[in-house]
Amino acid sequence: MIKKLILAGVALAFITGCKMENPLLSESKAPFGAPEFDKIKTEHYLPAFETGINEAKAEIDAIVANPDEPSFENTIEAMEYAGQTLNKVAGIFYNLMEAHTSDEMQAIAEQVSPMLTEYSMYVSLNAPLFERVKKVYEKKDELGLDKDQMTLLEDNYKSFVRGGANLSDEDKELYSKWSEELSLATLQFSKNVLAATNAYTLHITDSADLAGLPEYAKVMGAETAKEKGLEGWAFTLDYPSYGPFMKYSTVRNLREDMWKAYNSRAFGGEFDNSEVVKKIVDLRIKVANVLGYETWADYQLEERMAKDRKTVNEFISQLLEPSMEFARNDVKAVYDFAKKNGFEGDKLMPWDFTFWSERYQEAEYSLNAEELKPYFRLENCIDAVFSLANRLYGLEFVELDNVPVYHEDVKVYEVKDADGRHMALFYADFFPRASKRGGAWMTDFRGQSIRNGVEYRPFISTVMNFTKPTADTPSLITHDEFTTFLHEFGHALHGIMAEGRYPSLTGTSVARDFVELPSQIMENWGFEPEYLNSFAKHYQTGEPIPAELIEKIVAAKNYLAGYGQVRQLHYGYLDMNWHSLTALPEESAMEFEHKVLAPYAVMPSVDGTGFSTSFSHIFSGGYSAGYYSYKWAEVLEADAFSLFKEKGIFNQEVSKSFRENILSKGGSEDASVLYRNFRGHDPEPQALMEKLGLIRK
Repeated sequence: MIKKLILAGVALAFITGCKMENPLLSESKAPFGAPEFDKIKTEHYLPAFETGINEAKAEIDAIVANPDEPSFENTIEAMEYAGQTLNKVAGIFYNLMEAHTSDEMQAIAEQVSPMLTEYSMYVSLNAPLFERVKKVYEKKDELGLDKDQMTLLEDNYKSFVRGGANLSDEDKELYSKWSEELSLATLQFSKNVLAATNAYTLHITDSADLAGLPEYAKVMGAETAKEKGLEGWAFTLDYPSYGPFMKYSTVRNLREDMWKAYNSRAFGGEFDNSEVVKKIVDLRIKVANVLGYETWADYQLEERMAKDRKTVNEFISQLLEPSMEFARNDVKAVYDFAKKNGFEGDKLMPWDFTFWSERYQEAEYSLNAEELKPYFRLENCIDAVFSLANRLYGLEFVELDNVPVYHEDVKVYEVKDADGRHMALFYADFFPRASKRGGAWMTDFRGQSIRNGVEYRPFISTVMNFTKPTADTPSLITHDEFTTFLHEFGHALHGIMAEGRYPSLTGTSVARDFVELPSQIMENWGFEPEYLNSFAKHYQTGEPIPAELIEKIVAAKNYLAGYGQVRQLHYGYLDMNWHSLTALPEESAMEFEHKVLAPYAVMPSVDGTGFSTSFSHIFSGGYSAGYYSYKWAEVLEADAFSLFKEKGIFNQEVSKSFRENILSKGGSEDASVLYRNFRGHDPEPQALMEKLGLIRK
């Protein structure tokens, strides 16, 4: 997953006094101009936002007031570089809202949200500004623009039109009102999910209830209990705690409790998102309609590779329909195995599936995630991921101890190119905490750009939730977590190797259904024996991972591939159904979800549970009408990685082409063109079906 905030605007001259006292408004004295996290306090944010917004508005006013004929330089480029202070403040604040939040920051976010919406409207509904952009756009073919300049001009023009510039005054007022309400609703959704996640604790005082759990999970449970001031053991809905419990606990009723708690987050109770979901959907329909689109999906997809609902729905159907048979067979195979090994129920429930599928995998492939973990010590994995970037692209990562961080767990590295050129700062934040939301993502504190002939290299961050080290054991991660690391690092490489002038066109600023290609292709190396042999060593003995274990990893790669594919497509299908609505459904959010997914259910539905109320990707993240893009990108990466397999997984020619045509280009050209430049043809869904082994024999 990727999180990114882009705001328009250019920095003005410093305001005396306030700027000197507020580290968010002063020029950073940290190495490379990095954020001065050691100086930033909560009380700095609100005045910094106010100053940043005022500066950005003043810069926009200056563009409008320019007496010269509108040109690419004095209008389009000037807008691109407007509001740098605001970009800086927002980039820091919203990243920390995800990675290290507090009640005070959430309160500030609620204050700031309408301010940012108002500023966005100040730009997008600014008639004189749009007139200048329109004049430049109308003579675009006469200006001799480079490809990235033409893209920037066209993006700006479309952004104004999509942002309501052509609306009547009455409709502009409605658009502004609904946009502000939508911003606050998505913020409330995110706040409720985090609060609901943190509110639940499974407290165990009887050691018999720990049956089946590996030792590391027990130790982690004891430490969590101690942190919470409890006796015994405590397990939470953070994935490093929740995941192992669901995989290994033999106490079925406790697995049921945990599963129901996880899958009813923000559904009912104090942090209920049921009505928030419907409010968000309703507001999105209104916004889309006033802009001239039938649905929110139509509005969103216009700017993506897929372009329209028909293409997305056909894409999902192409994968979902043939995968259903394989998914049902996967569930039946796990059920049959469970029945032979003591399961007494007449059907597997969701809280049984993870447990029994783990046992089945162990039996079928003699592969146990716990057996693998000793070979995936986090420090070794970090070195291995950096080494992969070096072998493919010549990058070097050097740990720094003189760059401020926002939490003591965060590490910072300078990234250098093969010729010694400074490429980026890379922040790595690996462990869970109450102030961090669950999951894994990449983001940046500053993107790459060139302004006034000066290049600004990016500050890239990856955030994960791996098992913390204990007093006796280092951080050991599962193979799945290692591939997650590779995934987010792929996003990071997209940001690190960005080359371009314009921040809105560099790095991960690409079509939503293209952005996952650089991340998902990286996961492939996690299954390559040549690569695994280079670093996977037992943390106690130093012995390399046995060849038979690697063979099991590779053999099990497509384990439950049909079930996994259908599960992922469920998310995309539900997303498209929510955002293809033309009016709110009469039923509740969960009733709507269950109705939509019923034809493709492979596991029993459980009353009182669902994932719409905690589906942050689409209701508070950037994936509304875009969750399909994970599978879309899987098709791209399956086709792209086949070239590495053909030429060699460390082939320099292919690596160079991927860097030059994909990683460095950002959004400077249409994503379909960039992909064809690399691969020579358009990808087909069949490439993914073949990779996953979902081909009827």
